[in-house]
Amino acid sequence: MLLLLIFGIVLLPKASTLKCYQCTPDASGSCVDKEKECPSNGFQCGALRVSSYAGASKLSDISMKMCAMAEQCVEGSLNFGVSRTVVTSKCCNSELCNSQPAPEPGKSTPNGKKCFRCDGQTCSGTLNCEGNEDHCISTTVDLGGEKMTMKGCASKVMCSDSQIAQLPGGIGVGLSCCQGNYCNSAISTRAGLLLLVAPLVTWVMLS
Repeated sequence: MLLLLIFGIVLLPKASTLKCYQCTPDASGSCVDKEKECPSNGFQCGALRVSSYAGASKLSDISMKMCAMAEQCVEGSLNFGVSRTVVTSKCCNSELCNSQPAPEPGKSTPNGKKCFRCDGQTCSGTLNCEGNEDHCISTTVDLGGEKMTMKGCASKVMCSDSQIAQLPGGIGVGLSCCQGNYCNSAISTRAGLLLLVAPLVTWVMLS
């Protein structure tokens, strides 16, 4: 009986996992689709796009594909006034279904919520939140050993530790999110310069 059980386990077909396209951008921002079997049944096929803007000008537009967990299939933005980074995604559950890139961000408009922003010397300026940005954010970055504060608007999903930790440039050190107009208190600080020299340009999610 034990022998039969052992043979049964050995001969059972391997649980089928999803096969997806994987595409990780190189330094130039381009990539080539490769087929990859996902590690487990908990994954979906995903396409992700990260678009960065300075005012109305698009600074970068990076697309990638991967085996994605549900929490990686997000739509949201981080808005510091001088720069705004928008993440869009498209996830699906069938074989190689992520052949198309994630959609481009739609045009966003002010939603009535207001947060403090930093403008070089102080963080007492007003930023009108856009789209689904329903939280105010305050975070500290380390630029050449000097701590600088950044304040602005964020979508709720961007406030989670697992999401913000994947942003570049040290964003997320001392991160805090809150709800309510101007809840990210105005504190005088040297800020804003980082946004001019190192805008948020990518979001790396490697499965």
